[in-house]
Amino acid sequence: MYVIAIVGNSVILFIIKTDPAVHEPMYIFLSMLAVTDLALSITTIPTILGIYLFNSREISLDACLAQLFFIHLLQYIESSVLFLMAFDRFIAIHNPLRYASILTLPKIANLGLVSVLRVTVLIFPLPFLLKRFQYCHANVLSHSYCLYQEVMKMTCSDIRVNSIYGLFTKLFQMGLDSLLIFLSYVMILKTVLSIASHVECLRALNTCVSHLCTLLLFYTPKISLSMIPGKGSSPLLQILLGYISLLLPPLMNPIVYSVKSKHLSVRIIRLFIK
Repeated sequence: MYVIAIVGNSVILFIIKTDPAVHEPMYIFLSMLAVTDLALSITTIPTILGIYLFNSREISLDACLAQLFFIHLLQYIESSVLFLMAFDRFIAIHNPLRYASILTLPKIANLGLVSVLRVTVLIFPLPFLLKRFQYCHANVLSHSYCLYQEVMKMTCSDIRVNSIYGLFTKLFQMGLDSLLIFLSYVMILKTVLSIASHVECLRALNTCVSHLCTLLLFYTPKISLSMIPGKGSSPLLQILLGYISLLLPPLMNPIVYSVKSKHLSVRIIRLFIK
């Protein structure tokens, strides 16, 4: 999984960088997604491999706080990128003639920068909120990596402020992004249904299939985790869903877009044949 995720996202980035034919807004957003997935794989999978291959079961508090910072930062950035990709599909379908003039490279760069800054400001306090605590409970994590909620529960201090802030960041970031994505697709459906030609209608919807698959890969495990009750549920199921939510998107996103994009699939085949 690690090798496929690293190679897949690296190949996507290499093709988008070297092929002028794909210097379009959709592929620029796809490169943002690939960078995020690549960073997420590098942040999490080495720790998991260390546990399973070398029985390395300990991590210092500072390393743990750094890891949880980057995990939450990158997951929230991915959520923002998925919203930008939904916005891109809306512009492409709603106003195709002005698509290139609306989503210029400077505007895309500004959108990406604003998204990263917003997420960084939200996530930056998390490790500092945890660093000030004393830890007196059994310091055993359920997952093979550090998460804010798990580390917070190991403290022997009052965590109400931390809990409220953690919930606020999730609602303000992923909750807002998912709402905007939903509204984007409502507008896309409204536009598509107004198209008289049945063939053109299907063609327009077909351009959204890759993005919809990526949304399902990203949000389905997270929604499933939030719906599982904390007590009385299977710990194995929680751990499995935790792995899926973190490891599956970086693995599957390059595959989904390579299969759906004929241009990308042809360039990838040519690259490996060479």
